[in-house]
Amino acid sequence: MTELAQILMRRIAAAGPMTLADYMAECLLHPDHGYYATRDPFGAGGDFTTAPEISQMFGEVMGLCLAQAWVDQGSPAPFTLAEPGPGRGTLMADVLRATRAVPGFHAAAQVVLIEASPTLRGLQRRTLGDHPVRWADSIEALPEAPLFLIANEFFDALPIRQFTRHAQGWAETVVGLAEGRLMLGRTPPAPIAALEHRLADTHPGEIVELCPAALPIMARIGGLIARHGGAALIVDYGGWQSRGDTFQAVQDHRPTDPLAAPGAADLTAHVDFAALARAAAPARASAMIEQGALLRRLGIDQRAARLAAALSGDALTSHRAAHRRLTDRAEMGSLFKALAIHPPHLPPPPGFDA
Repeated sequence: MTELAQILMRRIAAAGPMTLADYMAECLLHPDHGYYATRDPFGAGGDFTTAPEISQMFGEVMGLCLAQAWVDQGSPAPFTLAEPGPGRGTLMADVLRATRAVPGFHAAAQVVLIEASPTLRGLQRRTLGDHPVRWADSIEALPEAPLFLIANEFFDALPIRQFTRHAQGWAETVVGLAEGRLMLGRTPPAPIAALEHRLADTHPGEIVELCPAALPIMARIGGLIARHGGAALIVDYGGWQSRGDTFQAVQDHRPTDPLAAPGAADLTAHVDFAALARAAAPARASAMIEQGALLRRLGIDQRAARLAAALSGDALTSHRAAHRRLTDRAEMGSLFKALAIHPPHLPPPPGFDA
């Protein structure tokens, strides 16, 4: 039993069951025992591998997409180049390398990484070397300026609330105690104002998840882009409108029981892109697109061919496997989706406009 499990069990014994949102927040962000506060979770030595860690090509083509959107909007200067949840800093490093030759882009860019973990800030500093970077604890700290933002596997880690529909309303999933261990349970059904709009497309017994923390984040991003210009590229796994139980845990690159070892496993849930799009108003959202289709529109196949020309043997085999993993519909290509946020009077960024 982890130390955090003991803390949570004492809290539940004293105050009663906690929502999944509270449980996820404690497991991921507890200052002493939270998952992100105590480890580097990325790569082969961690618990999961993200697209930027699979291949440099992901960050390169996404970075050039942002840079072209910047050029298309008249190359505003200065502007904020931001990433929430930047992991080791690999994605931002690839973005900066790919955009180095774009005239004026680096001179105008003020890089802001939104990261609360001191451990991960240290990794990001080492990855980005001497490039000027400012860290912020939250999206709210972003300046009033044109915003060009990329968020990869950020929203899936935000705490969710989960509800099961009943004839009398919605029963919320909670974490309680039974037989001396953490267990999932449900509250009595009750009307939920935030789910009134889902009564038309769900039936009793179906599960819907809400991510309350995502809405003010998207409102801030959309507000900045609507007022000052810019674009946000959001890539994550999920779909258009939440449906079903997607609460999950990963440890050592394998699924595990989300209640088994609080603080020692990554907890995530699928992203509801429809909710993100609504929350970004008055900025506009593009149509959602599969990751593989977007990367191909942005030229990843051509980039892969150029890189492959200089490789052979195991390096070439690994390169081809990485390209396939990012784009193939049987792998990340269809599981992961992408959404672009852009000013209401302008078209979406390249790749999202087909």
